[in-house]
Amino acid sequence: MPDIRLERGATEGRYVMPRGDEEAELTFSIVSPQLVSADHTRVPESFRGMGAAFALVERLVADARAQGFRIVPKCSYVQAQRRKHPDWADVFADGGDEG
Repeated sequence: MPDIRLERGATEGRYVMPRGDEEAELTFSIVSPQLVSADHTRVPESFRGMGAAFALVERLVADARAQGFRIVPKCSYVQAQRRKHPDWADVFADGGDEG
């Protein structure tokens, strides 16, 4: 898995994948200890085609399983990946299609 670090505060956080002077990120809001809202995925043009956004979502899913929280997919990219991966259904809560 690529180098992805987690930055987490009391109410929000992000997964960050650095590359040179740039970074891809997936931001989230902490709704409760059992629920995280995946809010936005941002990938710089220089990362395109490298699977960075997917790797960020995959890390979020892995952490949700390991830590026992569920994901509300507010980000359109996260929502699209949710639809493509029915095997991830165990970590997703009902949530919107906005992004």
